[in-house]
Amino acid sequence: MKRFFQPVEKDGSLKKKPALTTSSSPSKPEEKEEQNGESVVVTEEKRDPLKFISWNANSFLLRVKNNWPEFTKFIATFDPDVIAIQEVRMPAAGSKGGHKIQGEVKDDTNSSREEKQTLMRALSSPPFRNYQVWWSLADSKYAGTALFVKKCCQPKKVTFSLDQTASKKHEPDGRVILAEFESFRVLNTYVPNNGWKDEENSFQRRRKWDKRVLEFVLRSSDKPLIWCGDLNVSHTEFDPGFTLNERKRFSTILSEGKLVDAYRSLHEEKDMHSGFSWSGNPIGRYRGKRMRIDYFLVSETLKDRIVSCEMQVHGIELEGFFGSDHCPVTLELSQKTSIDSAES
Repeated sequence: MKRFFQPVEKDGSLKKKPALTTSSSPSKPEEKEEQNGESVVVTEEKRDPLKFISWNANSFLLRVKNNWPEFTKFIATFDPDVIAIQEVRMPAAGSKGGHKIQGEVKDDTNSSREEKQTLMRALSSPPFRNYQVWWSLADSKYAGTALFVKKCCQPKKVTFSLDQTASKKHEPDGRVILAEFESFRVLNTYVPNNGWKDEENSFQRRRKWDKRVLEFVLRSSDKPLIWCGDLNVSHTEFDPGFTLNERKRFSTILSEGKLVDAYRSLHEEKDMHSGFSWSGNPIGRYRGKRMRIDYFLVSETLKDRIVSCEMQVHGIELEGFFGSDHCPVTLELSQKTSIDSAES
């Protein structure tokens, strides 16, 4: 990371010395450090993200209330540039029956104000205060997504729909956040459930979704894609719990969209006992199902840059879920090389 320093006088004003570089955009994140006994302004050069986390939190507010110290430690240790959250389950701002502001958390009742204050306090503490957050929320405590991006990796554009021409439109239930960076796009999705039946006409909502996603991927081929989230599908023969039709549609999206399953590209034969992201509900018919339904899919042009992609579950006690029924999935890419730049 390049850093640019400009000395600061003891009264807080800048010394009138020439900057070490002409790149001094005021939009770049700044902080103060001690250099040779002087306080200096540190400006970080904007860059594309390299480290990512995707996590279905199964109610983000509950995780803040019940599991925040452990999750905070995990974030501080892995130090991601992007955190993609699904199933935040916080309602959008707006009165009952009135217009909803899907990018803002509800705060027009005493209970919702208290919940929002709890959330904001958590996010104003390190390491989360180093990130800017975007929300895409449902009208009620259902579904929803969030995207945290380090301030030194700010995207060029953020939209909330698979239809990129409608920049202010949010997908129903807040299921999409799309961030465009200099060299790739990041798509965070909470995908509708497939169900468990394999009839040709079952779960029409999901079939329509898969069709729209394929159209989006093909339409967006001008720039590499990193697609992450709870995709609600099991892909290969090592990922049980699928139906044949959903696997076929998912495979079509990957093949026609030239996308690579980052985890499977590194762990070709890891079965669900050592490579799963969903533990099943603690009670009821899905207890212990253990499926891999949370993913990082990357364009084939990014495949050689995959350093790691891991499920963050540990041991038989399912450590690493932080209170959710999903564990985080991490992805790390290597730096873009001059060869990559030439090919782009």
